[in-house]
Amino acid sequence: MAKLKDLTAIAGKSKGFVEEFKDFITKGNVMDMAVGVIIGASFQSIISSLVDDVIMPVISVITGGIDFSNYFVALDGGEYKTLAAAKEAGAVTLNYGNFITVIINFLLMALVIFAMLKFLNTLSNKMRKEEAEEAVPDTKECPYCMQQIPIGAKKCSYCTSDL
Repeated sequence: MAKLKDLTAIAGKSKGFVEEFKDFITKGNVMDMAVGVIIGASFQSIISSLVDDVIMPVISVITGGIDFSNYFVALDGGEYKTLAAAKEAGAVTLNYGNFITVIINFLLMALVIFAMLKFLNTLSNKMRKEEAEEAVPDTKECPYCMQQIPIGAKKCSYCTSDL
């Protein structure tokens, strides 16, 4: 009998847990975060293309076509012309050139994302400022007759009261 009461108490707590979880999942912040992750994943391909297809070729021209992918150290002591040749020979390599390339790509992506967010924030601030300017009232309510009158009025045009 005591075990049945314990199970009922646990079942009651689980239902509360399930309800709490349902409330958590359906709150706006979680949904906003999910949408952000999905859009971010899609946006990543755009940023990758911008970096790989537009920015990196320009950097390659500026740096004289340096290819960091062939910067490596063969840990077996052998000398190989390319990373592909070292891998073909079965050598264990420390590929610091690939690491440099990944760091450069990361910094460029971060720069592009920063620039885009800065642009979007500036645009958003301009829109908020315009909305705030539009929200400035141009009328006020007469305290005597409760009619709307121009904000700068000294006398109510409806009840002729001095304001």
